[in-house]
Amino acid sequence: MKSNQELIKLTNKHVAKNYGRYPIGLVRGKGMVVWDASGKKYIDFVAGLAVDNLGHCPPSVVDAIRKQSGKLLHVSNLYHIEPQSQLAAELTRLTFANKFFFCNSGTEANEAAIKLARRWFYDKGQPKRFEIITMNDSFHGRTMASLSATAQKKIHVGFKPLLPGFKYVPFNDITALKKSVTKKTCAVLIEPIQGEGGVNPAQKTYLKTLRKICNEKGILLIFDEIQTGFGRTGPLFAYERYKIKPDIITLAKALGGGIAIGAMGSTNKIIQSFSPGTHGATFGGNPLACAASLASLKTLTKKGFLQKASSQGDYFVKQLHYLKENFSVIREVRGAGLMLAIELNQPGAKIVTACMKEGLLINCIQQNTIRFLPPLIITRKEIDLLIKTLSKIFTKIQQ
Repeated sequence: MKSNQELIKLTNKHVAKNYGRYPIGLVRGKGMVVWDASGKKYIDFVAGLAVDNLGHCPPSVVDAIRKQSGKLLHVSNLYHIEPQSQLAAELTRLTFANKFFFCNSGTEANEAAIKLARRWFYDKGQPKRFEIITMNDSFHGRTMASLSATAQKKIHVGFKPLLPGFKYVPFNDITALKKSVTKKTCAVLIEPIQGEGGVNPAQKTYLKTLRKICNEKGILLIFDEIQTGFGRTGPLFAYERYKIKPDIITLAKALGGGIAIGAMGSTNKIIQSFSPGTHGATFGGNPLACAASLASLKTLTKKGFLQKASSQGDYFVKQLHYLKENFSVIREVRGAGLMLAIELNQPGAKIVTACMKEGLLINCIQQNTIRFLPPLIITRKEIDLLIKTLSKIFTKIQQ
């Protein structure tokens, strides 16, 4: 493509219009930077929505893909797959889980968790325990079960009737959760930090009490770590921040270093309910995706890597608080690690557009919340440039 206009024209003619796209077409990336079809350079603070945690085209992942593509691209899960087994072994080493099921995306990982929770109680002779409690403003995906689990009305429009068996309660409200638990409750599904809902962190006391309730009632606790996983919030997984362990974890986004892959993990006791024939995914755990994931994990777990990223997150949030102190347009600063946001007292779309003109990519969610999900390789230089640019934009707004 010679220009953005040519790429946009081709997209509009042939691609379904289910995304609201900005008027640029990205064609190349390296590290923190991407280039559009017209050659303009952008510093990326979106990272493919928390997918490119190592930046764009990380050399180790690219090299692993090249090597694996010359060996084996795909075989059925009727057979044992070397990179898949190696990836499962690495994930079990790094998490509380004993075994993993692999799929292709976050929504599929959540579908798997929903099915596993229900199947586990079915196998225990309790088929009437099928209800799952989720949180207002949650986001768990767009397939019918994960969409039904997502407690956002705008996501439901045009797709009713939703699947039965889901209850919604306010986030961080333990009293409301207790009232919603019945003899039909099989699980609680929660994001430790809500992503699409506005970058809303769970309170530590809330999650600790939730874990205690689940233990007392025999309810499974499912952590959706699709966006929070792989160093995004500081530690490798957000549950480590809270010093509690869920029963089931769902992963995707950054797992593949830019390649599509999802995973659902649990303990031997629970995941045994996924017996042959209960669930599957044709491309789940394919050799190429698993090879990319292994390379990504090797980098993420290198000594000092996450500590350095966490330090940049601490610096970033301090600079956002500096902005808040100086500009009344900012209502609140939220988040952890390099999953951060500023809530504005007005719509944020024009802020995204203004930053784009300056060569910076940011993201607006929930109408008035600006979300920052940069690659974990970010430096203070890029953070300072963003803060300087936002200061200039906010100064114009408040004049």
